[in-house]
Amino acid sequence: MSEPVDYKSELEETQRALREITLMMEQSQGELSKLTQRNTAITSHLQQVQKQGGAVDEIKMAYDSALDAQQRLYVMRGQLEKLQNDKSHLEKYKAVLEQLVGKAGGGDGGGSAAGGSVKEQMTGIEMIVNAQEAERQRLSRQMHDGPAQALSNFILQTEIAMRLLDVDPSQAKEELANLKASALGTFQKVRNFIFELRPMMLDDLGLVPTLRKYADAFKEQSGMDVSVTVSGSERRLEPYLEVMIFRAVQELLGNASRHSQATLVKVHLDLGTDFLRISVDDNGRGFDAETLKESNNLGLKLIRERAEMLGGKFEIDSAVGSGAKISFTVQAKI
Repeated sequence: MSEPVDYKSELEETQRALREITLMMEQSQGELSKLTQRNTAITSHLQQVQKQGGAVDEIKMAYDSALDAQQRLYVMRGQLEKLQNDKSHLEKYKAVLEQLVGKAGGGDGGGSAAGGSVKEQMTGIEMIVNAQEAERQRLSRQMHDGPAQALSNFILQTEIAMRLLDVDPSQAKEELANLKASALGTFQKVRNFIFELRPMMLDDLGLVPTLRKYADAFKEQSGMDVSVTVSGSERRLEPYLEVMIFRAVQELLGNASRHSQATLVKVHLDLGTDFLRISVDDNGRGFDAETLKESNNLGLKLIRERAEMLGGKFEIDSAVGSGAKISFTVQAKI
């Protein structure tokens, strides 16, 4: 038999965690205020350097400082947002525990199962918050290393072209042509970021066309041969199902690209009447499925949890050197 939950001790621990997170929020808000002031000062310095027509190296240094300040500000805002979310979840948990402590004090001793349920719910919330934060950090790094850095280079190239116009018009024309090519490439990267964040096709056309489009884009970016096949009745699904399935396939393709060294990935959707089955099969190096179950892969844990919440199940079929097939099912209608 499992030990009964000590609600009072759990409540005291939650209150302690709330005090700590409140202190961290105060410190983060102070740091955010300093970073905001620094960002304003650096932006002002950058504008001054531009007006005074400083040297190219000086302008580039000013732009790099401005980008770095903006990145630090963005990361700190994300950290503060995460702390606020964590505090909100802890406050809700505290309110539930206070009710349970009150019931226990009133002679109601049958709260053990409820306590376990609360703990499971909080674990699920923590997983979602951590996964969201990891995704924010990934996008932040991609934006900083990609479009943000490219924009800095655009400004520098523009400055060089402007100075060359009177000295060497042909060289200035070449610089502008390079700038145009770089801008087109960066524009495509920004479109890819937007598509990853929330493809408008998903709302307009539905899951199947969006997955096919995403597979084509992923194939071009990763170099892997990605195919999507559909069986059953191709149709629009409930919005929450389309989003859940798209995000799951997105995560599984990302894992295949980052970890499996695969060259071929097959995505299959079986759109049955009662159940929907989705599988992602790659020819990569594979892994020990039992070891993976014990790992801290938030993406796979979230897919498993959401599939089970929607009345389905999650399965992994893999062995070292034999590729991997990851599949899950959900009920077509809840």
